[in-house]
Amino acid sequence: MNNLRLKTLLGAGCFSLGLIGSVHAGGLERGGYDIDLLFDPAQVTGEVTGTYVMPQRDLKNVKDINPDLFTGGGDLNAMGFSNSARDTESYWVPSVGIKAGMGPVDCLVDYGQPIGAYSNPGANWAGANGNIVTKVKSEAVGGTCSYKMDLGKGQFRFIGGVFHEDVSGFKEQFVSPLPVLLGIGTGIGRLDLEGDGWGWRAGVAYEIPDIALRASLVYNSAVKLDNLSGTLDLTEVPLPGNPLLGKVTDVSGSSQVPDSLELKLQSGVAPGWLAFGSIKWVNWSVLQSIPFCPTAAPGACTTTSDTRATSLDLLYRDGWTVSGGIGHKFNDQWSGAAILTWDRGTSTGLSAQTDTWTVGGGVAYTPTQNIEVRLGGALGVLTSGSIHPVVGDDGVTYGTDYTADFGNDLVSAISTSLKVKW
Repeated sequence: MNNLRLKTLLGAGCFSLGLIGSVHAGGLERGGYDIDLLFDPAQVTGEVTGTYVMPQRDLKNVKDINPDLFTGGGDLNAMGFSNSARDTESYWVPSVGIKAGMGPVDCLVDYGQPIGAYSNPGANWAGANGNIVTKVKSEAVGGTCSYKMDLGKGQFRFIGGVFHEDVSGFKEQFVSPLPVLLGIGTGIGRLDLEGDGWGWRAGVAYEIPDIALRASLVYNSAVKLDNLSGTLDLTEVPLPGNPLLGKVTDVSGSSQVPDSLELKLQSGVAPGWLAFGSIKWVNWSVLQSIPFCPTAAPGACTTTSDTRATSLDLLYRDGWTVSGGIGHKFNDQWSGAAILTWDRGTSTGLSAQTDTWTVGGGVAYTPTQNIEVRLGGALGVLTSGSIHPVVGDDGVTYGTDYTADFGNDLVSAISTSLKVKW
């Protein structure tokens, strides 16, 4: 087997998995946690990556099921609101990393956006009493090191690191049509939040470079967001009967970015050919209903608190992502890869996050030993389903604002990266 070709291909699996793998995954996942640059054989390596994802999820047969004028939409269908909407928006996922090695120790410093969400169906559809626009973003900076030792024909690594993550976001929804009918406001409320926390990772890996074999298992801890705080702005809903209406209230709560475990495998299978795959679990089921209470309110803030001001109702189930693919080195400058990915939807009925199937491909161009440029693309199917009320584990019924159906929709993505080695 051609050892030189296999050593050159060693990064091909990482290229495919990182750039064209899980597109528009379940839960709030965006870039996830990717430390594959840690395995680059060069002494010093820097990489910049950008991925642009274009989901096209369309909701139809939307029906307002909470016609109460004070707590719901007041029958938005009868008021002429649309029974369909585009639920998704396109988004960028950037990442930057630099890795340095000295002897048996390799260390990586990286920046990424592990989680996020962007839903923007607008204010003119019959589900506006549940969502007008929701946007979540995160920024994480981490440091990860590994120590490697000879074991058998290859090398065994211990991996460990820490990362800090900032999370922020907002949501707008139609609270009541009465202010519009009375000419005293738009009836729209807005929740703004931000928080941050620390996480850690630990893992192991085994490599045999001569046959491009690598197996890694990495666990990323949960990031506790115990300091989530922000404001609930109901100034456009100046109605009697609730002390929060008609003003801005400071609110607080707690949540977390879930922990995850990922197994990655790759190996040379023929001269110039590499097979690779991965299995990832994310503990999205820890995100059920996230309550927020006025900061000045006494006692713990729970979904059943009398002082609860609002909540983000997700009711997710755990996420699973399985990928497999093949890479090939055509010559000293060009290599390519193809990958098939299945992502299990995390929705239990409150959102349109059903299973996703994705096919991707990419090429890598290496004009010199020190520079590598990669370009990838993916096309996938967001499978069909419906949005409807769901009874949570606490016995409370959630999703009582609207119902909707959706068919099989498309998602596409393009990615590019620049890697420089010293």
